[in-house]
Amino acid sequence: MTTRTTPTRAALLQARRLSDRVERGAALLRRKREALVRALLPLARPAAEARRAIAETAAAAYRAELDALAEHGAGGVTATGWPARAIDVDVDVDHVWGLAVPALRVATAVERDLAARGTAPGPTGPALFEAANRFEALLAQLLEGVAREARVRALGDALARTSRQLHTLEQRVVPALDAQIASTRRALDERDREDQVRLRHLRSKAGRTRR
Repeated sequence: MTTRTTPTRAALLQARRLSDRVERGAALLRRKREALVRALLPLARPAAEARRAIAETAAAAYRAELDALAEHGAGGVTATGWPARAIDVDVDVDHVWGLAVPALRVATAVERDLAARGTAPGPTGPALFEAANRFEALLAQLLEGVAREARVRALGDALARTSRQLHTLEQRVVPALDAQIASTRRALDERDREDQVRLRHLRSKAGRTRR
């Protein structure tokens, strides 16, 4: 922020007012950053743990699928997935300091037992039943993780943006305004001293003229 202004008292007053507004804006950004950190910290560790849990569940589900494929073949595994079903998901929006944060809620039970799936116990077999259980558990974790990850990402992006804005104000705008105010004040002080010297010279000259 480099601006060249004529060193006048009006310019000095304007720069001081602008500096006050910038300081208030920086204080507001600091409070916003603190609020975002408070909202983000409780989610960070659970999000990391959820990622690890999803990875472990996915590995177990794919191992169970391989066992089911070995026992029943691709046709038997594919037939277990019928009929297809819909998963109802409600999407709400929460607000943190004006930031829209998505909140996802699953309205349909994801994990089911054998009766709820409508498949016969005999043809299904334990391998297919285990694979279905594992993948439904994985789906439940993924749906829960989507809401958490979306919230963490929204808060993280807002925190990064707020930190950049605050850094710009503190490291560029405020020092530039301070330098402008100091430069204008020095110029005005110098002008005042020159005016005083000129006034004393005129008074001295007027005194000699009267004599």
